[in-house]
This record gives sequence, C-alpha cells and structure tokens, in this order.
Amino acid sequence: MWAPVLANVLFVLGTMAIMIEGLICAILIVPLFGVVGAVGGLIMGAVCRKTLWPRNTLYSVAVLPFVLGGLEQNMPIPNRERTIEHVRIVRASPADVWRQIENPRDIGAEEVDSAWVYRIGVPVPSAGVTERTGEGIVRHITMGGGIHFDEIAADWQPNRHVRWVNRFEADSFPPNTLDDHVKIGGRYFGIGDTDYTLVPIGEGTELKMTVRYRLSTSFNWYAGPILEWLVGNFEDVILGFYAHRAESDAARAATSPGLRVEYAQSHSSEGRP
Repeated sequence: MWAPVLANVLFVLGTMAIMIEGLICAILIVPLFGVVGAVGGLIMGAVCRKTLWPRNTLYSVAVLPFVLGGLEQNMPIPNRERTIEHVRIVRASPADVWRQIENPRDIGAEEVDSAWVYRIGVPVPSAGVTERTGEGIVRHITMGGGIHFDEIAADWQPNRHVRWVNRFEADSFPPNTLDDHVKIGGRYFGIGDTDYTLVPIGEGTELKMTVRYRLSTSFNWYAGPILEWLVGNFEDVILGFYAHRAESDAARAATSPGLRVEYAQSHSSEGRP
C-alpha cells in the first residue's frame, strides 16, 4: 500500500522540480494520487498473490500507465459550470459599500490573505481601479507577481448592482505566476462574471456576491467540490473585506462630516485623482 503512495508523491515533487506543475496543483492533487496509489497497490498485491503471474506478465502490466496515459490526453474534457452566491449584512449605507466595490485601492495582504486560494499560492490582489473609458466602465485589477486584467461593467447601476466580466490579455499572467491548471480563463478553469447586488436594509446594506465559474478536468468529481469550497471561502473573505472597509469609512465619516465628501472625490469613477 505505502510503496505506490510514496511513488506518486515523488512523482508530484518531480513535476514541481522541473516546473511542470506548481505548488497549488501539488497541494490539491497529492491526496487523490495518494489514495489512488494505495488502492492500486492493494489491488495489484492481491492479484499477484492469487494468480502467481510470471514476471514477464507483471512487466507488461507495468507498461499500462504509459499506454493509457497517451490515450487519455486525446479524450474530451468535460465542463462543469457552477454559480455560487454568498450574502453579508454590512453596517453601512449602499453608497458607502458601493465606493469600496468601485475602487478598492491599496489592498493590504492582511485584509484578504485568510482566503485559502491565497494561502495555497495564488498572488494577493493589490488594487482595483475603476475608470470610464471609450468602451464603458472598466475596473483595472492588479495582483502580486505582476498579474493584471480588466473587468468590464456589463451592468452598472450605482449603489445597486454591478456585473463585472473578466477580460484577459496575453501578458495578464506572467510566466510561473499561476499553474496552468488554475490559470483564470485557461483551458481548465475560468470565471465567467461576478455580480455584486446591494439592497438597503434599515441603516445597513445586504451585499450579495455571485460568482460563475467553469471547471474542465478529467476528474471534475474530485476537483469540483474542492473548487466549490475554495470559491465559497473566497467570496466570504472578499465580502468581509468590503464590509470592514465600508463600516470603517462610515464610522469615520460620522465623526468627520467633511471626510465623506473628500473620500468620494478622491475615488471618483471618472478617473480623476
């Protein structure tokens, strides 16, 4: 049982050593490979004990992974599309929350790094700056490692609702910043769009975040639940980030009435500093 588990773990470490895979994929796949190795070892051990196959037969069985691996590469990859929603009550007005969604600047790692997607290696975001352009309202996202991409506002209702659609360029993900299997918009994983809906509740706001994503692997049955949990955890942390900032600004504005006007002017979506 333990020999194939060790062999599979060493295989994953080998892919990392020659930079075929990165830390994120290794963390996610080692448990599955370990279990598959253990079960395969026990089955093969039982077969050998029951059949007493000659050594030449065992050698031919050992070649099967290489043969089947070549066939598997040409098989179509199934798509799994999901939508996840999370809601948080924010002790601030919709206008206070909207300003944070519109221009989340100077993001500190400590504000969002409790999300597991960042703990396992995805670079932490640093800012999202919204401006009006010839094509409409665009939010420019920057992250660690030089990652950058745009979010286009497909629906823009100030203080009520926004739908961001991702747009990636050829240089959005510098080499070695993300594993190919988890690169946003890549062959295996993609985020379609993200909605934020704000509903006033008394003196507060109900903030709902909706994320639509795609997973395309040959083992969606395993990766699907993990990704669903990771995306849900990400939503919780991001909602907490917006809530904390909005509540803090609302509290400061309550004690300094001029601060609210100054903040709104400095974060105008017209692109003026």
